[in-house]
Amino acid sequence: MSTAARLAGFGAVAVVVFAVALLVGKAAGPVGAGEPAPTHDTHAGAPDVPGDGDHRVHVTPASGAGQPGGLQTARDGYALRLADDRAEAGPAVPVRFTITGPDGEPVTSYDVQHEKQLHLIAVRRDLTGFQHVHPVLRGDTWTTELALTPGSWRIFADFKATGAAALTLGTDLAVDGDFRAATPRGERRTSGVDGYRVTLDGDLSAGADAQLALSVSKDGEPVTDLEPYLGAYGHLVALRAGDLAYLHVHPDGEPGDGTTEPGPEVVFHTTVPSDGTYHLYLDFKHDGVVRTATFTIGAGGTAHGADGAVGHEGDEHGESSGHTH
Repeated sequence: MSTAARLAGFGAVAVVVFAVALLVGKAAGPVGAGEPAPTHDTHAGAPDVPGDGDHRVHVTPASGAGQPGGLQTARDGYALRLADDRAEAGPAVPVRFTITGPDGEPVTSYDVQHEKQLHLIAVRRDLTGFQHVHPVLRGDTWTTELALTPGSWRIFADFKATGAAALTLGTDLAVDGDFRAATPRGERRTSGVDGYRVTLDGDLSAGADAQLALSVSKDGEPVTDLEPYLGAYGHLVALRAGDLAYLHVHPDGEPGDGTTEPGPEVVFHTTVPSDGTYHLYLDFKHDGVVRTATFTIGAGGTAHGADGAVGHEGDEHGESSGHTH
């Protein structure tokens, strides 16, 4: 048989084999048919990590497992949206914002945490001007007023949408005007405000539970009749220097539980995620007024630039003058 004839024969056989395979494939269905398609459960194996607020957050890889609160404007489908990300300086600047949910619509249903549906923390990026306020929800928009000086401010919304995990979202607010950044302060374990003196005892270590005890005195005498504020005798916020990661700190006990004393010592527990410098802000209530004491301590060593500085009443580092929240 000639070479040309052999090639023609091989071609015919190949066509027949291909046609048969095609018919068999159609009858059997696509590869894997009849078996369930693989699913990807984003919660499977994801760790429970300390969350913001009173709950543990079940974090998925997509939401940044283990990441502290406040670093993201949007997380787990929720987003913090300021009505205006610029403002003029002033003692009572209106601030409006919404929290949108996974469906893109404003969230209007929230669970109460620490006696409020939403806590708003505002701090200038040079870590001065700390404020803790509780906005009012009107329709689908939160409204409040802040005392703002020129500079870049970080705004934190700490909340729990009904049916979802507790979250803290953060965004920046630019305040117009001449701005001069405050000098970074070193380690500070004593803070003075309105005649009160608050001292901090305890150390931070990355990845380990830390107990922090804050003792309040006035005119040299221990304060033993602190008043409940947000369901506790004190409310403490910790911010990591550099990126302002927001860490919620949990108090020991609660007023009226039969064991927790109303001062002079208020005990908190927290776990910091890394070495570095942390700025702490304690809100405490006495004689009907909420005041804020501020501290700076380090984890994994002395706070950056530590100089043993002690806070004094009304100093430039954000001690409260005794305003109510």
